[in-house]
Amino acid sequence: MSDSSNGAHPVIAKNDAAPEIRHLDDMDWEMNRFGLECKFPFHPNADRPTEPNAGVIKFNAGSGFVLHRHDFAQVWYVIEGECQYGEETLRAGSIVFHSDPHYEHDLYTEDGCSIVFMQYPGPNTGSAPLYDGRMNLEKPEAAEDFDLKL
Repeated sequence: MSDSSNGAHPVIAKNDAAPEIRHLDDMDWEMNRFGLECKFPFHPNADRPTEPNAGVIKFNAGSGFVLHRHDFAQVWYVIEGECQYGEETLRAGSIVFHSDPHYEHDLYTEDGCSIVFMQYPGPNTGSAPLYDGRMNLEKPEAAEDFDLKL
């Protein structure tokens, strides 16, 4: 790495943010609204409302979620296992892009899978993903309380 004569790197602008690195092993599993285990080291908060929801959801054998919709955009990457997503079978290495707004098919896994989720304010709606009350629950929502926006 070379520095310019004033000690600053010539590629880094004065207001550039440094990369932030967090490790999932440093976090406890939380529960999302569908009763699935998740770890979201990055998520919107009062100080950083446009930060994406970025983390992993672990689907245990026999779990999944129902058809629902969102106004934000997101990308998924299946890191292990496989699941049925609508008519498609997702397996390790599958990448799914959801533009905004979007719907999500029913998802079900017979043997379990883990998916990296990157949820962010979409360019069409500008709607941000939700963390509080969705990804950090003490117990899952009752099915009749799901706000599925269908």
